[in-house]
This record gives sequence, C-alpha cells and structure tokens, in this order.
Amino acid sequence: MIDLLQNYHPIIQALFATCFTWAVTALGAAGVFMARDINRKILDGMLGFAGGVMIAASYWSLLAPAIEMSTGKDIPAWFPAAVGFLVGGVFLRGVDKILPHLHIGFSLEEAEGIKTSWQRSTLLILAITLHNIPEGLAVGVAFGAAAAGFPSATLAGAVALAIGIGIQNFPEGLAVSMPLRREGMSRLKSFWYGQLSGIVEPIAGVIGAGAVILAQPILPYALGFAAGAMIFVVVEEVVPESQRGGNTDLATMGAMIGFAVMMILDVAFG
Repeated sequence: MIDLLQNYHPIIQALFATCFTWAVTALGAAGVFMARDINRKILDGMLGFAGGVMIAASYWSLLAPAIEMSTGKDIPAWFPAAVGFLVGGVFLRGVDKILPHLHIGFSLEEAEGIKTSWQRSTLLILAITLHNIPEGLAVGVAFGAAAAGFPSATLAGAVALAIGIGIQNFPEGLAVSMPLRREGMSRLKSFWYGQLSGIVEPIAGVIGAGAVILAQPILPYALGFAAGAMIFVVVEEVVPESQRGGNTDLATMGAMIGFAVMMILDVAFG
C-alpha cells in the first residue's frame, strides 16, 4: 500500500486515505441493515475505543512529530505544538458553540449550538459530522507533513494514522445510523445519513494536506492544531457519551485498548 501511495501527489494520498476512513464510517453505518438497535454496553465500549485511538493519534502521530521538527529552531521546541494545540481546541469550541448538534443519548433539550427547530435526527447527524472534521484534518496534515521530508513525519506514519482513524470510524457510523433508525427512519435512509456524516473527512483531509504543503513553516502548528481539535472532541463528546450509559469500566477499558492499538500501529508503521 505504501509503495503504491508513493506514486501520487500528497494531496491525492490524503484524499485516498480519507476516502478509506469515510468508507469505514459507511461500513459501520451499514450495521443498520442487520439490526434495529445495538446493545448499549457494546456501543459504550466501542465509543471508548474510538476515544482511545484519537488520544493516542493526537500524541504519537501529531504532537510528537511537531515537537521533533521544531527542535533546534530559534523558538522553544514545545512552542509550535503547544500554540497549535490550544488554537485547535479554541477553534473546535467556536464551531461547537455555533453549529446546532445533539450528542448521542442526550435529550433534545440538551442540544448545543445556535438554537434551531431542526429535527432530532438532523442534530444527531451534525454531531458526528462535527466529530469527523478534526479526524480528516489530522490525516491530511499527516500526509502533508510526510511530503515535507521531515524524518519525524513519514508516509508510513500517515498511513498508520489513517488506519487507526478508519478503525475507530466504524463505531461512529454505527452510532449515528442506529439512533436514526430508532427515530423511525427507514434502514436505507439511516444508512445514507450515517455514512454521509463522514463525507467531511475527505474534504478536511485535502484542505489539511494542501495547507501544509503551501505553507511549510506552519507545519508544526498545523499538527498541533489537528491534535488539539481531536482532543477537544474526545473530552467534550466521546468520553461523556461512552460513560453516560453507566458502563464506565467497559468504556474505560475500551479507551485503553484503543490507545494501545493506535500506539502499536504508529510505532510499527512509523
């Protein structure tokens, strides 16, 4: 796979990688054709797993390379990663305050963002869509970083990140299509909107790769930005959702397994 990707421009590489993560989201959403609902324990464990993958990816695939490539410069090595990280969190906070959305398992009264009369199903879709923006951005920035030629950012590491994000996208697709089915949507519509929530990943991936290729000096900041955006989503959304059903130990173990899987992928590939 890596040898094949080397023949393409980094933006095309990012597009292929994020189309893969989108496809796994669609695969998860397809679970609605086999069942109307999913056991809450299974869902909480899978959400915990997704959170663990995102936390590990934020450090191993984004922050660590950002710090390495800033070493030996005129500014402290931690500065670009720290600034980018905090700006990424602030950016997602701003989007979170503006975009109307509803987290899984929450009542309609707990919807966030600008108040709207949109249906509950639409708000659920937007919540997962918001979640997918930093994931696509992270993959795109990783491929752009690999193209810059820094030893700490490799094509293999970017592929590992895409695989990890793809794995944790499976429960995300499932987590949006199943509630839509419970809301009364047909199986086909539930699947369609479930997979559609992942379409922002290729868009964000191409933007991320293009931005760091056009402006290489911002690369460490961009890596930190993607990490901060992902950590914001994990802490604000994924962890609370995984713990809300009362299966705290299961969700926590899922997070630890997800972290370990992403760490192994990054070290083994990178």
